[in-house]
Amino acid sequence: MPAAGRRCRVPGTGCPILGTMSPPAAEPDPVPGRGRLPERFDALLTAAGLIGPFRRDCALGVLVAGMMALVVGLLATGVDPDVAFDPPGLAALLVLTTAQGLLLALRRTTPVLCLGLVVGMQVVVFAAVPPDLTLRGPAPLIAAYTCGVLLAPRRAARLVPAAALVESIGFVALLFPVPSVGALIVPASAQLISAALTYGAATLIGAYIAARRGYVALLRARAAEAERAQRARTDDAVRRERSRMARELHDVAAHHLSGMVVQAAMVERLVDRDPEQARRIAGRVREQGRETLRDLRMVVGALRDPGSTGQAPEDDAPVPGLAALDRLVATTRELGTPVTVERRGEIPELPPIADVAGHRVVQEALANAREHAPGAAVRIVLERVSDELRIEIVNDAPDVPPTGPGEGRGFGLVGMRERAQLVGARFEAGPTGPGGWRVCLALRVEPEAAP
Repeated sequence: MPAAGRRCRVPGTGCPILGTMSPPAAEPDPVPGRGRLPERFDALLTAAGLIGPFRRDCALGVLVAGMMALVVGLLATGVDPDVAFDPPGLAALLVLTTAQGLLLALRRTTPVLCLGLVVGMQVVVFAAVPPDLTLRGPAPLIAAYTCGVLLAPRRAARLVPAAALVESIGFVALLFPVPSVGALIVPASAQLISAALTYGAATLIGAYIAARRGYVALLRARAAEAERAQRARTDDAVRRERSRMARELHDVAAHHLSGMVVQAAMVERLVDRDPEQARRIAGRVREQGRETLRDLRMVVGALRDPGSTGQAPEDDAPVPGLAALDRLVATTRELGTPVTVERRGEIPELPPIADVAGHRVVQEALANAREHAPGAAVRIVLERVSDELRIEIVNDAPDVPPTGPGEGRGFGLVGMRERAQLVGARFEAGPTGPGGWRVCLALRVEPEAAP
């Protein structure tokens, strides 16, 4: 809002009201997502057709010009009986304040020129008001604020004293054309201090807003980079897991195909001697072929990473299944983790790829429990429920908190979930209480694999 008030005995001692400055609401934020209110205000401006900095600056200039015209009209209606306007002076003041507000349309296109024109217009406004009145609108504040936001700090720091000095010299030259040195000291000093406070405060606010926006933009850039890095690590973990599945697929396919070759040879030998037995063996070959095709479809997307050479020796070992669960539990116990296994009812035979997935999930869950809950007891439950084999791994809270995350870990859940999706199983994982954790894998049991 403009500052209008009675002038003291010494002219030029009026101070503007800085607290009502409105440029921050009109300045578009280069960093999106500052808050709900700025976003809504920006949406309203866009809905009104004010798209782009220049259009919005023009709207701001019209708003400031209309507000100053209203203030001048209120002063002319006799709000203060001691202030009297003559018609030519009132018309000149109305034109000057309106033009000063409209100059804000240039504030982001040419901020330095805008500040210079606004300061020059402010000097003429001082000369147009009655002797007992001082009037300073929001246009100088907004122009100085914009310079603080858009210009480099050193350049903005040079413009502040220059603007205050130009305004003070013009003020003294127009209001005291033939002054004495003694009569100039007090009004010139008061005007210089008032101008320095006006332009300095607005420029400092603008510089602070610019620095804060830059800091927020830097934080968001770092957060986006960290998110990209995390996504890359996750994708790399998924690729490694799929590469491992592809190697396991080799063993599964070899298991199926070798059995089919042996049975086909038996059919060849029995086709003349025992046709009935040959037909039964051919039926089993057909079923095994269907099972092989089903497993191949489930892992059609799991391909070995190109150029992966120099694999570790254990990568070439036979792929274990749930039959090797006792050996895995014994190894885990030797590493210091108490593990109990509970088998409820008869455990059905699973398709080879699902059998491998179950073993790998148990293996990864035990490794996670050993790392994140050292010394905690682990319970493994295998139970046939309807057409599913449910494997549940639950660990208690650790006796001693872990010292820190293990090197190269942190993607165990990603790999387990990937395996579950690959074989069409249901997977759940989550905390069970203070420090406890539960992993559950439900593998579908094929009808021909039922006991």
